[in-house]
Amino acid sequence: MDKDYYKIMGISEDASEKDIKMAYRKLARKYHPDISKEPNAEEHFKEMGEAYEVLRDPVKKAEYDRYRKGKAYHQQGASTHWRPEESEHIYSSQFNEDLFENLFGHSRYRQQPMAGQDYHGKINISLEDAFKGTVKNIQIPMAQESQVTMQTLKVKIPPGVKSGQQIRLAGQGAPGIHGGPRGDIYLTIHIDKHPLFDLMDGDIYLTLPITPWEAALGATVEVPTLGGKIDLKIPPASQGGQKLRLKNRGLPGKTPGHQYVLLKIITPPPTTEAATELYKKMEQVMPFNPRDKMGV
Repeated sequence: MDKDYYKIMGISEDASEKDIKMAYRKLARKYHPDISKEPNAEEHFKEMGEAYEVLRDPVKKAEYDRYRKGKAYHQQGASTHWRPEESEHIYSSQFNEDLFENLFGHSRYRQQPMAGQDYHGKINISLEDAFKGTVKNIQIPMAQESQVTMQTLKVKIPPGVKSGQQIRLAGQGAPGIHGGPRGDIYLTIHIDKHPLFDLMDGDIYLTLPITPWEAALGATVEVPTLGGKIDLKIPPASQGGQKLRLKNRGLPGKTPGHQYVLLKIITPPPTTEAATELYKKMEQVMPFNPRDKMGV
């Protein structure tokens, strides 16, 4: 047996189990007969599958490594007379001929079923979709009669999903090899930025503009939420930057989030003479230094 399994897999002798698995998946994508355009793809696929079956198994790999060392020693012209204690490193010609049977069983090309490759992707949704839940269509490659076509899948997005959360579609990944199960699809959720709301964990934040008299006198104003518009009571003597809470108005879940309303006082510009006079009167009637605590 002259095949160098390490060379076939494109890895070094000290490659880890993870490295071996990653190399196999890469080659499987390249040479799988159902989708590959490479010349001699089927031959390469069988060869690298044969290599992977040995190198993925620690026992078979150790036996193969001992065989390679023994073979290299013989090629260097070593003597055939050995002490008994060294015999475990020497392999007879009969052993060499039967190595495939020792490693693979009765058939040289029999291979274990392998699960198909997992697909990973990202799916963008709106904040409203995250609040109410939705169904999205995605397309995945599907090998059919040596051609790759696109298959449409419906993905159910549950209410309350958060950015970074993964949704698993079991058995919807790449086809298995040698009768193995299909892989899975893992979709990472990304919630798009909203023009009004900011999202932090499961809580929603809204900056609400109000007038100086609404802040000073108090008022009931209509505010948007993800569940629709509601009336919010602004207490008298409210200040800019003050935070009001709307309980359980954030993203739904086992522990529902809240909506926080941040008050922002907008001063109307004095565009008329009457408005200018009103501001002057306010200055006289309500003298006030907002920078007093700054010592200025």
